[in-house]
Amino acid sequence: MSFTSETVAFPQDRTCPYHPPTAYETLRKSRPLSRVTLFDGRSVWVVTGLAEARALLADGRLSTDRRNAGFPLPTRRFQGLEIRRAALLGFDDPEHNTQRRMLIPSFTLKRTAALRPHIQRTVDRLIDEMVAAGPRAELVSAFALPVPSMVICALLGVPYEDHEFFEEQSRRLLRGPEPSDVEDARRELDGYLVGLIGRKRREPGDGLLDELIAQRLEAGEIGVAELADLAAILLIAGHETTANMISLGTFTLLRHPGQLAELRADPTLISSAVEELMRFLSIADGMLRVATEDIEIGGVTVGAGDGVVFSTSLINRDDSVFEDPDALDWHRPARHHVAFGFGIHQCLGQNLARAEMEIALGTLFERLPGLRLAADPDLIPFKPGDTIQGMVELPVAW
Repeated sequence: MSFTSETVAFPQDRTCPYHPPTAYETLRKSRPLSRVTLFDGRSVWVVTGLAEARALLADGRLSTDRRNAGFPLPTRRFQGLEIRRAALLGFDDPEHNTQRRMLIPSFTLKRTAALRPHIQRTVDRLIDEMVAAGPRAELVSAFALPVPSMVICALLGVPYEDHEFFEEQSRRLLRGPEPSDVEDARRELDGYLVGLIGRKRREPGDGLLDELIAQRLEAGEIGVAELADLAAILLIAGHETTANMISLGTFTLLRHPGQLAELRADPTLISSAVEELMRFLSIADGMLRVATEDIEIGGVTVGAGDGVVFSTSLINRDDSVFEDPDALDWHRPARHHVAFGFGIHQCLGQNLARAEMEIALGTLFERLPGLRLAADPDLIPFKPGDTIQGMVELPVAW
């Protein structure tokens, strides 16, 4: 295996919202592992091969715990912050398994199926409101963001009237730009969720948070701070990722009229289309790990203490696995992508995310057959490469 003489900076902004950054092309050519340079000049491994990614993500010798020396920090806004692990994502087993087992019953296929009528009503109501105010809309604020925000609020038992607050704190946590923004947002969310837990202990509701209070908190299995951390990760991940997938998925479909026409002609393709969009868009690009022991993989040795970054956008376009990977193809077997991660940290809410995407995109294009972009596509802003990918705004008309 050969590496380029100059390592590529990571992460970088995309030049097209649905394709990997053009500067990553050299990384594609040097699969399955290469070296990249982070913002602070540190060199870490980047994984770009699908087989190697799945093997490493299932390997207990890679840790998600930020307290381990060598854990990679992708951007300046996380530098100098108090070391604090995010619930679920920042814990290794056995602590991770303990947290995950509390939540698994609420995210099964059966529970998701039971939520589908609620998701459908939410989508229909938001489209009704857009049509009444139309024939133009800014789709992120009118549809893509409210759909998952309303759904996760209903699931958790968080008042949706507080959505502007937690959406803003989520934006600051994920995009900063300063370390102080991240710190302040985390403190604000902590205070809000601890206060909400206190109110629910006095006046219980029927959401997942209420169940965890009754079954875990009151039994002494979990403390208030840990429960607030769990609620925060579910609240943020539960609306941010799906909102970005809906907005970027809509933009991508409108820029691929042939594939959109095929989907409209055969709505039964929606599940396959959503799976392919997950692979193609790979919005969470850059999962982070650190090796706790030496690992031989892909012809190299990842040493103990080495930082490891998984470039999802490149892994999911591994041309040894996906034929013509830069094409959008509803008929390819795309289910083995790693857009939801892999191994013990694979996304807990993936069933819910799939359901929301299928219903939101399927209904949107069915009810608005004339949907089109209402601005020059090259001028519509999308998010930078150091955060979850998606559209900042999406002006549409019908």
